[in-house]
Amino acid sequence: MLNRFSIFKLLLVLIIFFPSVSLSAQEKSKEATWIWYPGDFEVWLSNKMQVRRTEREAVFPPLWQYYSPYALVTFQTEVDIPKPDEVKIFSEGPFQLLLDGVQVYGQPKSIKIPAGKHKISFKVYNQEVLPAIYISGQYVKSDASWKVTNEDKLWIDEAGKAQQSGTPWVPVGSWNFNSPESKPSGFKLTTKPLSAKKAEKIAGGELVDFGKETFGYIKIHGLKGKGKVALYYGESREEALDSAKCETLDHLSFDGNQSETYTNDGSKAFRYVQVQADAGVKYDSISMLYEYLPLDYRGAFKSSDQLLNKIWDVSAYTMHLTAREFFIDGIKRDRWVWSGDAYQSYLMNYYLFFDSPSVERTMSALRGKDPVTAHVNIIMDYSLYWFVGVYDYYLHTGDTKFIKTYYPRMKSLMDFCLERRNKNGFLEPLEGDWVFIDWADGLPKTGEVSFEQMLLARSLEAMVVSAEIAGKNEDQKHYQKLAADLKTNLFDVFWDKKENVMKHQRIDGKMQNIVTRYANMFGIFFNYFTEEQKQSVKNKVLLNKDVLQITTPYMRFYELEALCAMDEQKFVLNEIRDYWGGMLNLGATSFWEKYDPKQSGKEHLEMYGRPYGKSLCHAWGASPIYLLGKYYLGVKPTAPGYSEYEIKPNLGGLKWMEGKVPTPNGEVAVYCSTKEIKVKAGEGEGKLIFKSASKPKTNSGTITELGKNRYQLIVKPNVEYLVSYKAI
Repeated sequence: MLNRFSIFKLLLVLIIFFPSVSLSAQEKSKEATWIWYPGDFEVWLSNKMQVRRTEREAVFPPLWQYYSPYALVTFQTEVDIPKPDEVKIFSEGPFQLLLDGVQVYGQPKSIKIPAGKHKISFKVYNQEVLPAIYISGQYVKSDASWKVTNEDKLWIDEAGKAQQSGTPWVPVGSWNFNSPESKPSGFKLTTKPLSAKKAEKIAGGELVDFGKETFGYIKIHGLKGKGKVALYYGESREEALDSAKCETLDHLSFDGNQSETYTNDGSKAFRYVQVQADAGVKYDSISMLYEYLPLDYRGAFKSSDQLLNKIWDVSAYTMHLTAREFFIDGIKRDRWVWSGDAYQSYLMNYYLFFDSPSVERTMSALRGKDPVTAHVNIIMDYSLYWFVGVYDYYLHTGDTKFIKTYYPRMKSLMDFCLERRNKNGFLEPLEGDWVFIDWADGLPKTGEVSFEQMLLARSLEAMVVSAEIAGKNEDQKHYQKLAADLKTNLFDVFWDKKENVMKHQRIDGKMQNIVTRYANMFGIFFNYFTEEQKQSVKNKVLLNKDVLQITTPYMRFYELEALCAMDEQKFVLNEIRDYWGGMLNLGATSFWEKYDPKQSGKEHLEMYGRPYGKSLCHAWGASPIYLLGKYYLGVKPTAPGYSEYEIKPNLGGLKWMEGKVPTPNGEVAVYCSTKEIKVKAGEGEGKLIFKSASKPKTNSGTITELGKNRYQLIVKPNVEYLVSYKAI
């Protein structure tokens, strides 16, 4: 939580804004990689990916602005090498090469650099994809130590006047393109063949079942003849069989000269595929190429409850399906990068994959470029989630490079948000703004909404920490004051002192007598409430069935987190069993965009006024991964990068549980039953905090009593601790 960071912020060392660009002989073992202007690859790739969404063969592009990579950028490094170096040059686009300020003519494939100190610059042009270079020598190699500029030497002062400045160098962007042949422009996800589980004849064709929700390319084997083949995709059997209303389909034409094995060139989400072929076309069978991002499942969870184990497994599969080039919302619809969806994916990722590059790519793609003319995804709350996501990335990974690189874009987006406040200092939707909050019938979203102000306060707190990391002391003081003033104003206006709950909305200065769950539950895990306020909110709002119910996994994520933060793990466990178990009982093989237990039959497939509009594989449906890792295994960082962390296991009524939570350089392994706790961690210093009805014993370390029935054990790296205790 942001407000806990006052403890360790004083321990932060001075951060140098740019990494050193001097290359010594000791660094020659570094691996060369393709580099580019930060964010350009992500912008280009997200543009390419998000336009792939189709509805019944019609292209359905995103609703927000597209950005483009810079067409001309300059890369630079300074080296000090002990021997002459034969350096190979690979480029995405024509380039100008300067060695110590002297132009090297032509487009050389390699260059010999003498021993000693040198400054090397490449100015690269590419209008079609993005400028990028790969430089490979014994000592001189393109890597994260290089810097880059887009040649923008102008900046705008507070009066809106253009001012001349020095060349704005920034650290380069890179990922894992570590060979000359592995160009950024050639990136593709991995594929592997999968066979169908079942095929059955239907009227005039065949229905192919792959056994579970999946994603990839249909393959037709033994294809012969001339004519047309129609493919009707369905996440459900009903959708695939409804050729007139299914969301996605392909119409293929063959002239008789095609290969006997045909792979469709468009990837789709489906479990079922209805195949209808003309009489002149014959084939033997249908299979697929499953398309995925290779990721290691570093997190794990098992328990005495088999249903809960299955829920975790299906959640992990759901998360992996939606972890693609970026963290997307759903694999059938929308296949877009939405900030609210992505923010939850980041959190789940920290407890499953801990794949930092996917978080960075997604945050970069969402932010885009300057100038800012609209909210992220045109949604007010989604701009605010973006800020909190950046801060959480720093908390979990300890990496400051993203913040130092993107701080100017953080500031310009925050300036845009602050400029849209009303005279009361609150965000209120202006023309073009979409206040989303949640899909909920009857949810008021006009005027001043307390939920939006709470997100803004947390975003300003994120800017406080980011400004400190970026070395912007005046900005830090500015955002600190804005955050404090807004929180005071928030409680003065929206906190009902009589009812002890947060009201939802004020319109034209008049408070509406409406209480919803949103600001109230966020106030709990943001730690904005006192203990007395938290208890009041829990009883009067979260456990009150008369308050507008939440039916999307999106906001169930936060509702259940708030309850877990209030030590209601036993209650939450029953909710998880009922809610996610309810989807499993209906045959779900991945978790849905929305689930309403009161619906039945085909109602579960409907959404947005369309019979199959609902996504049956949606990222926000995978939230049990996060809840079980953070609030049952009880592992969470309390200082950046897990240098300090907490383990606070809570069985919630389970007989036993075990699992792993990934950290930047290892895992925290936890086993907990009603009689013993086992813990082993790979890095950092942890605090195991637990309750016991009797005095506990341990094989290593010292147990400290914190209060009545509460104990603590300091966990050191690579030591296996065994605690004997009696669960309360």
